[in-house]
Amino acid sequence: MPALIFDCDGVLADTERNGHLPAFNRTFADVGLPVEWSDADYAVKVRIGGGKERMASLLTPEFVAANGLPTDEEGQRELLADWHRRKTAIYTELVASGALPARPGIARISRQAAEAGWLLAVASTSAEPSVRAVLEHAVGAEAAAGFRVFAGDIVAHKKPAPDIYELALRELGIAAADAVVIEDSGNGVEAAVAAGLRTVVTVSAYTVDEDFSEASLVLTSLGDDHEPARVLADPFGIAPGPEVGLADLVAVLDHPLPHPTTDATQEDR
Repeated sequence: MPALIFDCDGVLADTERNGHLPAFNRTFADVGLPVEWSDADYAVKVRIGGGKERMASLLTPEFVAANGLPTDEEGQRELLADWHRRKTAIYTELVASGALPARPGIARISRQAAEAGWLLAVASTSAEPSVRAVLEHAVGAEAAAGFRVFAGDIVAHKKPAPDIYELALRELGIAAADAVVIEDSGNGVEAAVAAGLRTVVTVSAYTVDEDFSEASLVLTSLGDDHEPARVLADPFGIAPGPEVGLADLVAVLDHPLPHPTTDATQEDR
């Protein structure tokens, strides 16, 4: 039985710029930290897998001393956990408010896959409550109930390590050759390919210039009436239309993993 596995942030919705960034900054303000990440700052931070890990990047010896923060490992672990709980609550409120619309084609292709008997899952290093909130908003509560969700700190290493995808494959009981991943970042593609998975990329706000040479197909989005998909790289000549459909994903499964040095044309990048 084939499976369609989505990343969350940047794939189900363009959550980073409109959700995670303001949630981080509101958290910093709430806990009295003199920090406000700009869009340019966050374009760098987003390359760090995991929210707690992004927050931990603040904890240099100089920053810790200047702000009277714990210096011991356990104290910092508890501090980061508290900050992240606050941030997750703020982010979930933003999702519930409708501030983060689903990306084009997500609900449509999920419905097509479910009707064809495919397994559906989300594999993300974001906190599980955040992932479930975005998923329900993107596809609806009824459809979301048909997804398996693998998220948060349930694996030892976050993307670009393959752990989360290897866990998803084990729990779904399928081989890597039977699954397609939808990703938006270079870290995500690296993680998926390391797990032996074919990957379709829908680039997002912060990832458009990343290296996707190991992806099987690179697109602006999955496409809908208001925002047709455009092909950025198509090493196997799959040639999807303006709305990427299940037949295109089946075609991806029919090809081997691309070699990183594949000579793929990448336009408008």
